[in-house]
Amino acid sequence: MALEHAILVSLSEQSGSGYELARRFDKSIGFFWSATHQQIYRVLTRMDAAGWVAGTVVSRDGRPDKKVYSVADAGRAELDRWIAEPTDPSRLRDELAVKIRGTALGDVEAVRAEVRRHRQVHSERLEMYRLIEKRDFPSPESVEGAALHQYLVLRGGIRVEEGFTQWCDEILERL
Repeated sequence: MALEHAILVSLSEQSGSGYELARRFDKSIGFFWSATHQQIYRVLTRMDAAGWVAGTVVSRDGRPDKKVYSVADAGRAELDRWIAEPTDPSRLRDELAVKIRGTALGDVEAVRAEVRRHRQVHSERLEMYRLIEKRDFPSPESVEGAALHQYLVLRGGIRVEEGFTQWCDEILERL
């Protein structure tokens, strides 16, 4: 996947300026596809030049104008093409897993400490996802349409974090 596709999905859900889009990445899409604010601005400029997005200048009282982007017809066509394209299943590529594999060659206590640190980070992320689920989807059985798709991605994140936290617990128990 290219950053362009993540931006097209986000702009399809809601038009916005580069700044607004970057903030959305920080709060939602960035949980599973990260990008710096500079990357987002550079890619938006390329997408605008390619005709995938259309930017409209919006005047604001006492503040600089801003450019609000929305998906153009060419961008919708690209998004349709990309969504229909097969996706390769992802593989676990995790530096911690390699360290665990090499634990016998190094400092076991240092690896335990690193696993505890990773567990803490994943546990905090899991708690944040659960809070988002409770706040945004209080009745998940009635969610449909675009909200259902967002909910399903959130549920995937919850399951990944649950699994990683449980894996860390298993490692700490066995080391």
